[in-house]
Parts: sequence; structure tokens; C-alpha cells
Amino acid sequence: MAQYSISDLEQLSRVKAHTIRIWEQRYNLLSPSRTATNIRTYGEADLRRLLNVATLCARGQRISQVVRMSEDERQTAALALCHEVEPADGPRLNALLTAALDLDEPALHRHFDEAIGELGTEDTLLRLGYPLLQRLGVGWKAGSLSVAQERLVTQLLRQELLASADALPLIPLSQANATRWLLFLPEGEWHELALLFMNYALRARGRQVLYLGPNLPLADVVAAAAAFRPTVLATVFTTAPARGQVQHLAAELRARCPEASVILFGPLAVQAAGLPEGCQPLACLHEFRDLIPFVNQRVEAHVTEK
Repeated sequence: MAQYSISDLEQLSRVKAHTIRIWEQRYNLLSPSRTATNIRTYGEADLRRLLNVATLCARGQRISQVVRMSEDERQTAALALCHEVEPADGPRLNALLTAALDLDEPALHRHFDEAIGELGTEDTLLRLGYPLLQRLGVGWKAGSLSVAQERLVTQLLRQELLASADALPLIPLSQANATRWLLFLPEGEWHELALLFMNYALRARGRQVLYLGPNLPLADVVAAAAAFRPTVLATVFTTAPARGQVQHLAAELRARCPEASVILFGPLAVQAAGLPEGCQPLACLHEFRDLIPFVNQRVEAHVTEK
């Protein structure tokens, strides 16, 4: 059974540790155990209780009222907030986190499907999917969660992005004024979720996309670019290449595919120094989404001039 420190609870619930201590002392909200060195640790029931309480308090209910409710009443009330016409992200996120902690795949599907129906695929991923993965990642790195919860959510989001992209029409290559985007992950990189988001966002806006997926050697990227003639090469650096090789790989892409701009997404790209001209690092997917129409405008202007 997972055990959490108060720092874990703070990261997962977004409730300050000071507030958690007050709620614990004043209302007996949580039931921590103590280690041999007298350090508090909290169980899964404590985390779920805190998530429900945080959800209700974030929507204006007073803590003194919430703690008088039974466990079932709090759970029911917190879940009900997820189905309002214009829900805040917090209640949905807490409901998703609870389902992920329980490895409750049907509940995760239900919550995500409802959110997609209301917010659309892109906003659901940006406002709920990625924040949920960030919270799970914090717990996993701290050792309070196994990797199973993160894998479950990642695979669910991956399936959703693939299905949503497949439902969109393909843009014929004969459409000369549509920008061409070649998407790939470099050799050794397998974290595909951000690239799948790019694929969906581009296709939804009528762009031509060649999606080549993870772990692609540079020689194969160059060969594909020669045949496809992309306007933009876009990739994601999460764990590969090695930190010291980012600048070298970016320079190789620019030298061997000089007609294409290069977008580098991810922490390794943002932290890299000395990227060559024509390479644009991006820190978040909101930036990527905002960039798409400007790339198309530049190409359309070029075609008009000809």
C-alpha cells in the first residue's frame, strides 16, 4: 500500500502543507502513521479524502461544513461538481486523479469522454490530461506511487489522440498552399504523447502531416524529408538525445534539411544553448498550438508572391 509524505500530499492535491496540518489538527481530517523517527506518513484513504475536501472547498464550501459530511457524501458531492455545465478544472482533475490512483480504467474513460464532449480533445489534453500526468509523475518520482498509474493514463490519452486523428480527413499532397509537417522522435526517444498531440492539432487545422513516430535514426529522417519536402520538421526531446548532443543534432537537421524550419519541443530543447538559426525551441504545447497559423501564413504569402 502506498505511503505519502505531507510534501507528496501537497504536490498531488495542490493544498499547501500548512493548510493540511491545520485541517489535520483542527478537524482530524487525516489519520497519519508515524515512522520510528516520528515522521508522519499518510495512506491512500488520506489522499482520497483530501482530494474530495480540496475539490469542495475550492468551489466555495467551508471546511467546517465539509468535515461534517460523511465519506460517501463528500465523494458524491465532489464527483457531482465534475458534471456541471461549466466545471472548473480542479474538480475534474481531482476526480481523474482518484480514478488513476484506483487504477479504475472505466472511470478514467468516462471522465475523459465527458470532458472531451464538453471541452474538445485539445483543451481536455492541455487542461486535464497533461496536468494529471504531471501530478502522477511527482508521486512516482517521490516513490509514493508506482509507475502503473502514469502508464494507464498515458496509454488512455495515446489511444484518444490516435482515434481522434484517424477520424480527421487527410489533406492531399496536391494542395500546394498547405504547410507540410514531418513529425518524428529521434533515435532512443520513446515518449510519444506530445508528438501525437502535435499530429492531431495539425491535422485538425488542415495541415499535411507525415507522422513517423518514435526512435527514428537521423538518416531515415533525412531520407523521408527528401521525399516529403516538409515545411517544418518537428520533434520532441524528453530523454534523448543526451544533453550534450542536442545542439549537434539540431545542427545536423538544419544542414541536411535546409529547406525546412525545425521545431524542438521538450525540456532538453529548451535548456540547450547555441541552437542554430532556423531551430525554434518550445516549452509547452500551448506555444506549439499558437504557432501553427503563423507558419501557414508565411507559406501562403510565399505562394502568392510566386
